Amino acid sequence: MPNPHTYERDDLIQPNAANRYEVAAADLPLTCPMPGMYLWNSHPKVYIPLHKTGEGRCMYCGAEYVLKDFQEKPLEVQRQHRREAPR
Repeated sequence: MPNPHTYERDDLIQPNAANRYEVAAADLPLTCPMPGMYLWNSHPKVYIPLHKTGEGRCMYCGAEYVLKDFQEKPLEVQRQHRREAPR
């Protein structure tokens, strides 16, 4: 459970304060709200896919995320703990 007193911390930023966020590859997988944002007044955590176009939008708050230094080459998305589809 998130700490209910996060509003008292000075090292966190207000979620959805900006409409556009530039993120680095080190921030992936990307969630909204991002780590380092207040949680007490935000929406549920959702994952934002950026691997295909380098851009994504949160379905709750509309925040736009742009991946810095995006390259239009196919990225390999690692699938963990998934079974092979029956043939």
